[in-house]
Amino acid sequence: MPTMADVARSAGVSVATVSHVLNGTRPVLPHTRQAVLDAIDALGYTPNTLARSLVTSRTRSIGLAVSAISNPYFTEILQGVEAACLEAGYSLLIADPHDDPRHERKVAQLLHERRVDGMIVAPSADPHDLVGYLRRHAVPTVFLDRVVDPDVYDGPGRGAAAPGRPCFDQVCAESAAPTAELVAHLAGLGHRRIGLVAGLPGLSTTGERIDGYLHGLAAAGLARDDRLLVSGHSESAGAEQATDALLGLPDPPTALVTANNAMTIGALRALRRRGLSVPDDIALCCFDDFVWADLFSPRLTAVAQPSRELGAEAVRVLLDRLAEPDGPARTVRLPCTFVHRTSCGCPEEPGRAGTARHIASAPLSQKGTDS
Repeated sequence: MPTMADVARSAGVSVATVSHVLNGTRPVLPHTRQAVLDAIDALGYTPNTLARSLVTSRTRSIGLAVSAISNPYFTEILQGVEAACLEAGYSLLIADPHDDPRHERKVAQLLHERRVDGMIVAPSADPHDLVGYLRRHAVPTVFLDRVVDPDVYDGPGRGAAAPGRPCFDQVCAESAAPTAELVAHLAGLGHRRIGLVAGLPGLSTTGERIDGYLHGLAAAGLARDDRLLVSGHSESAGAEQATDALLGLPDPPTALVTANNAMTIGALRALRRRGLSVPDDIALCCFDDFVWADLFSPRLTAVAQPSRELGAEAVRVLLDRLAEPDGPARTVRLPCTFVHRTSCGCPEEPGRAGTARHIASAPLSQKGTDS
C-alpha cells in the first residue's frame, strides 16, 4: 500500500507539502498542489483519515440532523448537503430528530460524541435544550430551514447574542413574501375569503408564513377573519382535519393556501372526500413545490423552495465558520420561485408546463396587520 512518503517522492516534494495539500493546513502553489494530486491518483494512495484527525483535531465530517425520513421536503435538502460535503471532501453523518424537542438534543449529543467538526440542524419548535447543549460545548452549528429566536439563546454558554442578532449561523428560504404572493394572486382572481392551513406552531416558518398571509390580505384590502386561519400542524392528517373545519364554516373559503407539501396532500384528501373539485369549487395554492405537483389534475400552483441549494449553502456557511470560528454570525435567506399552474383557477395555456419566476425578497412593511 503506497504511503505519504511514496507520494512525496513521486511528486518531487516533501512529506510536509503532501500533508498541507491533504489537510489544507497551509497554502500550496497551484502547480505543486496539482503534482501532489496527480501522484496520489497514479499511486492509488488513500489517506489515513483516523491518523489525520489525530494530527489536525478534525475528522472532516459533518453531522446533519433533519427529519428527512418523516418530511419529504428535507430529502432534497439532504441531497444538497451530501453533494456539497462530497465536493469539499467531508463525510456526512445523518440523524433524524423527528421534529421532537426531547429527541433532538440527544441526536446532537450523539453526533457530537462522534467528533463531527460541525453540525447542520433543522431545529424543532422548542429548541431550548438543543441550543443549550450546542452552546455549552461550543459546537460550530448552522441552523437550516428554520431560524431560532435570539431569546432562545439565553442561558449558560459562549457568545451571548446581541439584541436581535443570532449566535449561530442560519440558512433558510424566504417565507413571508412568497406566502403574501400566493394570497395576492388569489385575491387578484376575485377571491375574498382565502383560508390558510398553517404549520406547526412555534416553527419560524409557520410564523413567517402566517405573517405573509396576513400581509397579503391587508395589501388586497381584505378583512382578516381568524376562522380562516387554521393549523394543520405541518402534517397531512392535521391538514385534512383543518381543511374539514374550514369547509364546515357557515361561510367557507373560496380559496385555500396550504403552508407545506404534506399539508397540501391532507387538504386535497379532505376536498376529495367532500366531492369538491379544484379549482371549480375551491381554488388552491400551496407552499412547497414537489416533483409530482405537475402531475395532479389540475396542476398545482405553488411556491418552490430552493431545497438543494439550501442544503449546499448550509455546508458552505458551516465550512466558513470552521475556517473563521470567531467571525460574526450571519443569516442567509434564499429566494423562492412562484410556479404558476392551474389549481388557482387560471386557464390552461397551450404548451405551458408551469411558468416560474423568482419572488422578490423585500421585507414586508406590515406584520400581522388587521384590516
